[in-house]
Amino acid sequence: MGGTLLLAFRNLWRNRRRSAIALSTIGFGVVALVLAGGFIEWIFWAMRTATIESQLGHVQVVRQGYLEAGASDPFAYLLPEASPEFSALQQAPGVQFVTPRIAFMGLVSHGDLTVSFAGEGVEPGNEKTVSKLLVITSGENLSDANANEVIMGEGLARNLSVTIGDTVVLLVNTAAGGINAVELKLVGAFTTAVKAFDDSALRVPIGVAHTLLRAEGAHRWVMLLDDEKKTPVLIEELRRRFPAQATGLQFVPWQQLADFYNKTVELFSRQMSVVNFIIGLIIVLSISNMLVMTVLERTGEIGTLMALGLRRRSVLRLMFTEGLLLGIVGGAFGVALGVTLAIGISAVGIPMPAPPGSDTGFTGEIRLTVPLVAGAFVLAVTVTALASVYPAWKASRLEVVNALRHNR
Repeated sequence: MGGTLLLAFRNLWRNRRRSAIALSTIGFGVVALVLAGGFIEWIFWAMRTATIESQLGHVQVVRQGYLEAGASDPFAYLLPEASPEFSALQQAPGVQFVTPRIAFMGLVSHGDLTVSFAGEGVEPGNEKTVSKLLVITSGENLSDANANEVIMGEGLARNLSVTIGDTVVLLVNTAAGGINAVELKLVGAFTTAVKAFDDSALRVPIGVAHTLLRAEGAHRWVMLLDDEKKTPVLIEELRRRFPAQATGLQFVPWQQLADFYNKTVELFSRQMSVVNFIIGLIIVLSISNMLVMTVLERTGEIGTLMALGLRRRSVLRLMFTEGLLLGIVGGAFGVALGVTLAIGISAVGIPMPAPPGSDTGFTGEIRLTVPLVAGAFVLAVTVTALASVYPAWKASRLEVVNALRHNR
C-alpha cells in the first residue's frame, strides 16, 4: 500500500498544472460549503437564541390541554401560584430560573385611541435573565412585581401614540366573566426579533395582572437552563418525576412552540442540500474528466506496467488512489482556507438588512461547527473517490497489446 501511495503521488506530481486545477476545484468547493453552511448555522443559532431568550425559554410547563384549548377558556388551566412542583423545578439540575407568566388579552387606551393587545404578567426580576433578547429601547424595565407599570412593544406604543411616562388604561375580561380596568404608567418600550409580536405585546408585573384579572396563579412556568443541549434529557427526567396522570403537568420543549423557527430550518436545510449536490456534481465532473484524460495520456505506460506483470486490480487501485489523494489534499486545503476566511469574515461582520417581520438589521457571522467542517471534508473526499471509480476501472480494463501499440 505504501508503494501504491508513493507511486500515485509521483504520478500526480508529474502533471502539476492539471493536479493544481483539480485541487483548486475541490478546495474552493469545500470553501463554498464551509462559508455558506457556516452562515446558515449562524442564522439558525441567532434565531434559536432569540426565540429562547425573548419569548419561550427552554422548557414551558403548562396544564394538560392548555395548548389545545387554553385560548377558549384560559382560566380553566391556571397553575397554582406556589406549589411543591414549582419549588422542585427550581432545584432541578441545570435549571437557572423558573418564572411564572400569566397571559391575557384586552384593550389598551390612551386619550381617544384604543387598540387591542396581547399581554403577559411576569416576574420582573427573573424576566431580566430569561428574556435577555427582549431589548428595552427606551425608558426602563419593570421594577417590581406589584408596581403599577407597563412596558409595551415599540409597534404597539407607536400605534397608541404614547411616550414614556404616559398613563394608559387596560381593559380586560376577568376570571369571573366581568370587566375590569386599571391605569398604568408606561415606563419602557421594547423590541424583539419578531415585529408582529412587538406590534401587539405588552407586559405588566404579575401582581398587577392578578389584580386586573382577579385570578391567582400562572398559565406557564418558563424554565431557562444553563445549556440548551440539556433540554431533551431534562424533559424526560421531569416527565418521569412528575407524571401527567398524577400532577396534570405538561412539559413542552421550546422547539414544539417555535413554528417559525422550525419551518425556517427546514427551508434553509433543503436549500443547503441543493447547494451540496451542485458542488458535489461539479467536483465529480471535474475529477472524472481529469482522470479520464490521465488514462488516455498514460495508456502506453499502463500497458507496459501490465506487460511487466502488474495485475489489473493493482492498476485499478493505483488510479483510484490518485483520485483519493486529490480528494484528501484538496479537502484539507479547502477546510484550512475556509476556516481562515470564516474567522476573518466573522471578525469584520456581515452587514445584513432587516429580515422579513423585523425592523432591525443585524451583523452576521460565520459559525463553524465540527459537523459542518467535517461534513464538507468528507463530502469532498467521498465525491472525489466516486469520481475516480470509472477512470480507474477503464484503466484496468485496457488490453495489453493495444495499450503497448498506443506508444507508436
